[in-house]
Amino acid sequence: MTAAATPYRPRRDWPFLLGLALLSSVYLVLIAAMLVADMSFTTPGHMLSALRSPEIRFSIRLSLISCTLTTLLSLWVAVPIGYLLSRFDFPGKKLVDAVLDIPIVLPPLVIGLSLLILFQTPAGKAVERVVPFTYAVGGVVLAQFAVACAFAVRTMLVTFSQIDPRGEQVALTLGCNRAAAFWRVALPEARRGMLTAATLAWARALGEFGPILVFAGATRMRTEVLPTTVFLELSVGNIEAAVAVSLLMIGAALSVLTLARMFGLRQSLERVL
Repeated sequence: MTAAATPYRPRRDWPFLLGLALLSSVYLVLIAAMLVADMSFTTPGHMLSALRSPEIRFSIRLSLISCTLTTLLSLWVAVPIGYLLSRFDFPGKKLVDAVLDIPIVLPPLVIGLSLLILFQTPAGKAVERVVPFTYAVGGVVLAQFAVACAFAVRTMLVTFSQIDPRGEQVALTLGCNRAAAFWRVALPEARRGMLTAATLAWARALGEFGPILVFAGATRMRTEVLPTTVFLELSVGNIEAAVAVSLLMIGAALSVLTLARMFGLRQSLERVL
C-alpha cells in the first residue's frame, strides 16, 4: 500500500517566490539607482550644452560611423565562421572555438596593447604605409571590431546550430552545390540571428573604450568617440558633460536593444547574453 500523495497547495510557495524576487531585485535596483543618479546629476541644459559642443558632435558622428562599419565587418566575418563551426568537424575545431572567445574574456586594455604591438611589427608597419591605423580613425574601427566581432561570431554559431541541416541536405540532393544550399536555404533562415548579431556588435562597439584609448588614442576632433569623450570630460573636471554624454550612450543602447526585441529577436538575444 502506498501513501496518498499530498495535494499541491500553491499558497505554500509564497515564501520561496518572495525570496527569489528579493534576490533578483538586488541587481535591478542597483542598475535603476545608477540611472536615477545620473539623471538627477544633470539637467536638460547640460544635455543641450553638450550637444552644442563641436567636439561632442564630432564624437557622436564618429561613433555612429565607426559602429556601423564595425557591425558590417563583424557580420562579414561572423557568418562564415559561425556556419563552418556549426556544420563541419575539422582538426583543431575546439581550439579555434576557444580562440574566438579570447576577445570576450581578455581585459580590453590588453587587446588595445596587442593591437599596438602588432602594428609595430614589420608586417604591421607595411600595412600602415597603405592604410594608417595607429592613432587614426582606422584604429578606432579596428579596435571596436576586435571585440565586437567575437559577440557576432558567438551569435551566428548559436543561430546556425539551431537551424536543422536537413533543408540543406535536401537542396544538395536536388542538385544544389554547397554554396547554393548556403545562399538559398541556410542564410535566409539565419536572418533573425544576423539581425541579433548586428545588434550586439553595434551596441558593443558603441561602448568600447579600453582598446580605442590604447590603440587609437583620444585626440579631440580626430579619434574621439563617445566613450573617450566621457574620459576626456572627466579628466578636465567637466562631470556634467561626462554624465550627459553617458546618458546619450545609455539612450542609444536602450533604443537598439528595444528595437531588436520589437522585431522578435528576444529569444536570440537571451540565448547569447
